[in-house]
Amino acid sequence: MGYGTIGSGVAEILRVNRDVIAKRAGEPLELKYVLDLREFKGDPVEHLIVHDYETIVNDPEVDIVVETMGGVEPAYTFVKAMLEKGKHVTTSNKALVAEKGAELIRIAREHKVNFLFEASVGGGIPIIRPLLSSLTGDVVEEITGIVNGTTNYMLTKMAKEGSDFDEVLKEAQANGYAEKDPTADVEGHDACRKIAILTSLVCGQQVDYRDIPTEGITKISATDIKYANALGKVIKLLARSKKVGDTYVCRVAPYLLGPSHPLHHVDDVFNAIFVHGNMFGDGMFYGSGAGKLPTASAVVGDMVAMAKHIDKNIYLEWEEEPLILSNPNQQENTFFVRTGASKEEIEAAFYHVEYVDAGIPDEIGFITVKMTEADFARKLESVTDVRQTLRLAD
Repeated sequence: MGYGTIGSGVAEILRVNRDVIAKRAGEPLELKYVLDLREFKGDPVEHLIVHDYETIVNDPEVDIVVETMGGVEPAYTFVKAMLEKGKHVTTSNKALVAEKGAELIRIAREHKVNFLFEASVGGGIPIIRPLLSSLTGDVVEEITGIVNGTTNYMLTKMAKEGSDFDEVLKEAQANGYAEKDPTADVEGHDACRKIAILTSLVCGQQVDYRDIPTEGITKISATDIKYANALGKVIKLLARSKKVGDTYVCRVAPYLLGPSHPLHHVDDVFNAIFVHGNMFGDGMFYGSGAGKLPTASAVVGDMVAMAKHIDKNIYLEWEEEPLILSNPNQQENTFFVRTGASKEEIEAAFYHVEYVDAGIPDEIGFITVKMTEADFARKLESVTDVRQTLRLAD
């Protein structure tokens, strides 16, 4: 369902790797229909195009359905109908999974089929299956990821070339890394949905992405890059989730990372997800986080898993009961600030600070001691002409 970038990639993999997939699935996977509003004259799937999802719903020969349309509707209506008709579904649609994942997992369980979504986070990087199988004996205490290739590409270009945001965005759009409307990427919404999905899976409850404080990279400038260079650090858009007592605290924001941080050297369109388990310790999953074939490869991996469990539900612990996240204002961080205020004003507010010299005239940069988000916001109110604030990653 959906024959755009990812959907056409799935069809290509099924065609090119047909024999290998048949061997690993235990039987051939035959593509029977392609649902799309458009026609595709001259394409290998030209004769498979249908325009009504009921055609697929009502065909008893269809066992597995792939959804790559994007958005919540009509994807939710179509996927729900497929599951209720006893068809397995895999999707790359993070908006759908973040909002309706728990419900669709329940519906799949009730009808003894599967709803899988490896491709919804990290593109081609295997992360969901390892969390649910390899690390199932662990309590996952932290997930920190660079999970948006567009913003990572842009920040890498800014760091290497000293360019401003608007200039790099135009280049990213020209190269096909950023959409014509880049809001979901550059404002952090895409990363927010992904960390909500991962947190829901490790805690087994519904995490509402709307409860996660989210900042994008639109305010990052060439001046910020100069300060980062002076500190020997880089700026990365991180999606973070940390266990706090019986719940988690989540945030999406640009952070300053030093060379010792495992995500420091993840550049360009690559993604990486750092995981800490109470028994496993530290691990990192790295690879192509987006793109036609890497993401389609993850979809086909789900298809093979479902073909091998065609009469069995693969249990996923993600219940519809909402998880109340820890208050993000009580989270402790170290902060970097750029301001036009005087040192006297800064020290009256923050007492102990470390000044950063990046050679910027009529401006002071400084780093605070560790404090809560609430304390930082309160102290910052008494500092005039604040031009930028960033968090430092542990």
